[in-house]
Amino acid sequence: MKQLVLVFVGGGFGSVLRYIIGKALNNTENGIPYGTFLANILGSLLIGIILGLALKNNTLNNNQTLLLATGFCGGFTTFSTFAYENHLFLKSGDFTSFALYTITSFILGFLAVFFGMWVAKQF
Repeated sequence: MKQLVLVFVGGGFGSVLRYIIGKALNNTENGIPYGTFLANILGSLLIGIILGLALKNNTLNNNQTLLLATGFCGGFTTFSTFAYENHLFLKSGDFTSFALYTITSFILGFLAVFFGMWVAKQF
């Protein structure tokens, strides 16, 4: 039960922070989802650091990892919003934005995880 509460609390904080970033940065005039993009890339970096620290000499215990990686990063990043925004690009016929947003998100997301794990190894 404690583990469910940790994921719940972490997810709540992550979701609220993502909402704030989305409200501040998503551009409703031209439809560019800067907030979602930033949350997903930053969340990828954070999960790389968190999991890197968890794997390195057990720097983080299981409960801390659940709170931060599964909870916070799970709530902070959002695949469903990413997919919906891509749907909107396709629906409007904006194939260039669709391609750029999708490819850039995947490449930078993977690189951010790898970079985060590398950063964790340095400590």
